[in-house]
Amino acid sequence: MSTGGNVMIPYERRQILLAELEKQDMVSLEAFGKALKGVSESTIRRDLKTLENEGQIVLLRGGAAKIKTGSYDTPIFSRDLYKVKEKEMIARAAAELVSDGEAIYIDSGSTCLKMISYLKNKKITVVTTNAMIVPKILETDIDVIMIGGDVLKATASIVGSMADNSLKNMYFDRAFIGATGYDLLSGINTPDSREANKKKIVKENSHQVYVLADSSKAGKRTMCKAFELSECIVITEKETELLKEHGNYIIASE
Repeated sequence: MSTGGNVMIPYERRQILLAELEKQDMVSLEAFGKALKGVSESTIRRDLKTLENEGQIVLLRGGAAKIKTGSYDTPIFSRDLYKVKEKEMIARAAAELVSDGEAIYIDSGSTCLKMISYLKNKKITVVTTNAMIVPKILETDIDVIMIGGDVLKATASIVGSMADNSLKNMYFDRAFIGATGYDLLSGINTPDSREANKKKIVKENSHQVYVLADSSKAGKRTMCKAFELSECIVITEKETELLKEHGNYIIASE
């Protein structure tokens, strides 16, 4: 990664800003400046404003910031800036569970999307509601069935009655599900009721269900429960107390 302020692109700067916010609940403008040596305060403020507009952070008085929590889904392109290494580890671990000849479901979400590069040489059938998957899958050996329906543009997810009716008649060896959060009370959850209903249908029609969720999603509650935490295996990069006490899980390693 570039370190000079003159050559660092906005994508790189925002990765660093989010990385700083992962370390502690609130970060000051001064601390951001130390992390981004050589980058002007005005540039940092613009980057923080962009992240706020994307729904990822909340700006506080004096230029400090914190990660935004609550009932929202981060735009798909913004998610690629957050926990990049962890998502790759989780996607690779998930792909290693898949064997030739299987029919699997791949959900919407940036971590689920990353599975494709680790599945590309396998003789499998993928059913998906992830609208971002097509460009990545064209150069692989994978047979793919794209489910039709309404597209949630922010998350590139296909939902609605058309998608639900198609999925009700399909059965999967394994399903790999994305989620906004997971919690003992609210289970595997998402802000959108259509998204939750879709995930529930897939869960019921799958022999084994995995939820791909980095540790930042532990204890996070949004409005709509898709299914119980006990009804799946969570693939994550770090053991959390919630999973240790109440969940089934796989820890992805480097």
